[in-house]
Amino acid sequence: MTATPNTNSDEEQMFLATLQECLQADNDKRTAAEQIYQDIADEKKAILLLSTLRNTTLSGPIRSFAAVMLRRLFQTQFENFWPKYSPDQQMAVKKELIARITQVDDDETIRKKVCYITAELAKNLMDENDQSQWPEVMEFLFQSANSSHSALKESALIIFEAFPGIFGNQAEQLTQIIHQIFLNCLNDQDTKVRYTAAQALAAYLKHNCENTQLLHIHRDCLPFLISTVTHSLANSDDDAVLKALIDIAENAAKYLRPGIDEVFNLCLETMQQKDEFEESRRHLALEVLVTLSETASGMVRKVSKKYMNRLVPQLLEMMVDLEDDSEWSIKDTIEDEGDDSNAVVGESSLDRLSCALGGKTMLNYILTTIQTMLQNPDWRYRHAGLMAISATGEGCHKEMSVLLDDLVNGTLVFLKDSHPRVRYAACNALGQMSTDFQGTFQKKFHSKVIPGLLSILDDHENPRTQAHGGAALVNFAEDCPSRILVDYLPQIIEKLEQVLNRKYQELVQHNRKLVLEQIVTTLAAIADTVGQDFSPYYDRFMPQLKYLFKNAITPDYRMLRGKTMECISLIGLAVGKEKFIHDCYEIMQELVKSQVDFENLGNDDPQVSYLIGAWTRICKILGKDFEQYLPIVMGSVLKAAAFKPEVTVLADGDNEVEEDDNWEVLNVGDQAFGIKTTGLEEKASACSMLVCYAKELKEGFVNYVEETTKLMVPLLRFYFHEGVRAAAAESLPHLLDCAKLRGDDYVRQMWQYMNKELFKAIEIEPDHEVLGELFSSLGKCIETLGVSSLTVDELKELTTILDSHLKKHFERSNERVEKRRDEDYDEETEEEMVEEDDFDSYILNRLSDIIHSLLVTYTDSYLVYFDTLVPHFYALIQPTRSISDRQWALCVFDDVIQFTGAHSHRYTQFFLSPMAESLADTAAEIRQAAAYGFGVMGMNGGPVYARACAEALPRLFTMIGAPNSRAPENNTATENAVSAVTKILKYNNSCLDNIDKLHQVWLSWLPIFEDTEETPYVYGYLCDLIESYVEYIV
Repeated sequence: MTATPNTNSDEEQMFLATLQECLQADNDKRTAAEQIYQDIADEKKAILLLSTLRNTTLSGPIRSFAAVMLRRLFQTQFENFWPKYSPDQQMAVKKELIARITQVDDDETIRKKVCYITAELAKNLMDENDQSQWPEVMEFLFQSANSSHSALKESALIIFEAFPGIFGNQAEQLTQIIHQIFLNCLNDQDTKVRYTAAQALAAYLKHNCENTQLLHIHRDCLPFLISTVTHSLANSDDDAVLKALIDIAENAAKYLRPGIDEVFNLCLETMQQKDEFEESRRHLALEVLVTLSETASGMVRKVSKKYMNRLVPQLLEMMVDLEDDSEWSIKDTIEDEGDDSNAVVGESSLDRLSCALGGKTMLNYILTTIQTMLQNPDWRYRHAGLMAISATGEGCHKEMSVLLDDLVNGTLVFLKDSHPRVRYAACNALGQMSTDFQGTFQKKFHSKVIPGLLSILDDHENPRTQAHGGAALVNFAEDCPSRILVDYLPQIIEKLEQVLNRKYQELVQHNRKLVLEQIVTTLAAIADTVGQDFSPYYDRFMPQLKYLFKNAITPDYRMLRGKTMECISLIGLAVGKEKFIHDCYEIMQELVKSQVDFENLGNDDPQVSYLIGAWTRICKILGKDFEQYLPIVMGSVLKAAAFKPEVTVLADGDNEVEEDDNWEVLNVGDQAFGIKTTGLEEKASACSMLVCYAKELKEGFVNYVEETTKLMVPLLRFYFHEGVRAAAAESLPHLLDCAKLRGDDYVRQMWQYMNKELFKAIEIEPDHEVLGELFSSLGKCIETLGVSSLTVDELKELTTILDSHLKKHFERSNERVEKRRDEDYDEETEEEMVEEDDFDSYILNRLSDIIHSLLVTYTDSYLVYFDTLVPHFYALIQPTRSISDRQWALCVFDDVIQFTGAHSHRYTQFFLSPMAESLADTAAEIRQAAAYGFGVMGMNGGPVYARACAEALPRLFTMIGAPNSRAPENNTATENAVSAVTKILKYNNSCLDNIDKLHQVWLSWLPIFEDTEETPYVYGYLCDLIESYVEYIV
């Protein structure tokens, strides 16, 4: 390869020695070698790695390591070094890679890794028009795929799997050729070729999952794909083929429609054959079915009657697979049972299937099976039956709601079961139902559930069960109306105090802390719910909590100390500053001491998040008085918020990261990244804490504004955690508020730094809820800054962004229309689409908030930009649109009228008629928005709206006088209509006749009291009439 950059044998030998040292077990030697490796220029490094790969006399591990590092270099540094090569040198590298692959007698592992390198280079050599700059590799693929040599066929398929977009903009015209390759290879005599073809087909279908025509063309490959999966299972070969089927189920589920019966039968049979297949393989077969149910629920529901009667009992049987550990209930440390145990996989799958397929499909099969399980003398069956109730509530919510009385009464019985693990499962079921059926559950069953759970707190012989009773009480309390819980406070407090005192003694005498940790958490939850009503009990707990906080300082007590911090601060927040202030100084001194130690706490130390949360709550309690502590806490908070997680680019086969609970995989385009999650939650908490400080302390936070702004703005695009991005967005208007103390110029510079990043984030944010926070943040920033907030160009850009999001709103709406025409559409699909519509409604709400802010700030000068958006809102206001679409369109036009006055009259052709007709709509929220519109026409529209106001009065009168107009669900809309008439009478009555008669009718509608924003206008007008001595009023 003479055209490549020069290297000599000495360099190659030194480099080889460096690679060998990089594989050393000795940490110091390895670290030193890694530094030497990093210091080599990338363009030289690539050639040296390629040279190492070429040398077949070297050991497999060294060549394999060189291959991994070369691929990583192409993944991460390609733009830095590739352009430095001349065209001849680039061609030499390409030829060398293909030459390595064609050496079919070389080490198979090395050859496969070179295939991955080749795919990576091909990916990098695809231009912006999807035109490959390496046509030779496509020729090589076709030649190899049609070769008589199995190793070459396999190599071509590996490259295709690693980069299914390798044919770029020529893919469509090559579809039939690609199709034929798959057909041939799936029928090849060589098992490895068939297996690799199955994996390549899965990658290709995933890459083209939106192209229904292409999926249809490849449908005739499906029988051979299923046959290949069946063969791999029968021969206990690599799981990769079964995993390929999961990929298809996840990304191109509808492709499997013609073979859905074969897929279900194959997977169910695999699950049943315990002796034939190891657990992990049976779990993969189950994952195919669960994933398919999640991604094509309508399709699966159509065949569910044939298979759920086999699948559900198998899942419940898996949940019975528990070890009968006699010491389980007395263990003080809870060990993770592992995500791969039969019981955990079975329960998780039941939960996912229930959520995917819904109660109509699942619940009958589940209840039929668990009824007999709950009567089984073997405790494991009773345990599994109760855990199934826990797992089913979310997905079968609607159907379980009507059965709740029987389910709750049936579960309560097992709080007295003879086996502690069954009692534990009963607590789990009650706690989960408290969450899944929140509100209703607490109101209906408090008289049974609270005493039942309190009885479990007496189970001192089985501390693990006892602790779980406390945890279930937390679930119940978190969503319980305060007035209900207050009635039980004496009993709850007495029980918690007894257990706390006893468990404190056990801590001192036997170092047992599991139940004590839970009781502290339960106490915090109770205080948080009842608020000020906890005050009479404050002195009974605070001394002991302070003692625990001060003395639980050894590593074994980190969790206990953290939970005690949380409990103290939540109690303080509940009872308020006046009560808490007597202990506050002492607690603050201890928190300050903890803060000093914070620097030495690891990211996995549980105290970190608890400490951050405690400081935030103390800030809310003390308000301005918290400023004195900022110098102490800000260093560590900023450090936690600035934490950078470990991120790695994943290559195919990087299973270690995917299987590690401390890592998550994020897919961006065709590239997968591994993110180490340790420290991420603490980062999100710290960001929320900064929001709290800026919001609560305002100008008192000014000394930290600049550093916080420089930290938070880049986090608007921190795609590893939604909470971090949401907190970053929320912080911006508060930071601008804090900075006002430094003058307009400083604030303007801050905003210039913020707004470009905020605009970019809004354009590309993938998460609905975070997008809503970004919209909200921008709106608040505009209102905070006023007319100087945006330049003309920025107003144009923002309007373009809003226009784009409105177009996306219609696209998503049209997609739902298409789903309703799908052959798998059913009632449950409609429920799923209602949820999607709720998401869109949320975004439309937040988008309308921005327009509100723009109109509040710029008034009629914004209308030149608003013209672009008018067609969208005209479309949204039409009677065929959803309630939320019409509501927010009306609200936007309301704002246009209110804040631009007579200038809004130019749009009456778009909104006046729909607004008038909306006064008679069946939906109260539509009537309310329309009534408000006529009210602002009266108050802000001026003479140009006088005729429209007069013509609206009969409709408003009809709305107010309707038979059920004062029903709870209608009253706010009705009161809005009363206010609208009031504003017309007061401000825009030039076209009205018989005002005296109108006044008398108007008076008969009083009093109004619910819509507190409108009552001042109504009663203000009443006072005007009284002061004017209007005869029929006085």
